[in-house]
Amino acid sequence: MRSLTTMTLLASLLALTCSTVFAGQDDKKSTSPVLDRTMKSLDGKDVDLSKYKGKVLLIVNTASKCGATPQYKDLQALHEKYKDKGLVVLGFPCNQFGAQEPGTSLQISEFCTKNYGVTFDMFNKIEVNGKNADPLYKYLTSQKTKPKSAGPIGWNFEKFLISRDGDVAARFPTRTNPQSKEVVGAIETELKKK
Repeated sequence: MRSLTTMTLLASLLALTCSTVFAGQDDKKSTSPVLDRTMKSLDGKDVDLSKYKGKVLLIVNTASKCGATPQYKDLQALHEKYKDKGLVVLGFPCNQFGAQEPGTSLQISEFCTKNYGVTFDMFNKIEVNGKNADPLYKYLTSQKTKPKSAGPIGWNFEKFLISRDGDVAARFPTRTNPQSKEVVGAIETELKKK
């Protein structure tokens, strides 16, 4: 009888341990690889990207001295139009393309605010291609989100649309303006999904 009670107690303890372990795994799976990371904002603060869970994201690698730099205005317009519906624009400055983002975080912040009135979230300068690419971009570029296949970022202002579930919904090249029917249509489609 004593050994039966001991075995019952051990079985209960094992069941409790397993359910706790598997519950922890479920929590990790519920966070998308896009959101399961912390990045530095332009003002040097840690930003846990999981705070954007349930939002539609437009992730863009940016530069201040590029022919596409005026897209900041269009990104800001998207931010203002759709932020209350769940869109979040995230800008990631990068100096890998023609050295077109040479500034410091403070210089980038001042440039974006003064010239384009940017109020969407901007982050520290990162690399988006190569061995030193930020893990966020390693993940994004490994996904089959281009019309033909996955691949490296082609230039500044390449755009990734992330669904509310944290999946890559679309990828748009530099030349595709953020205000184009293609981008706006994809954003509105994702925003309708709950």
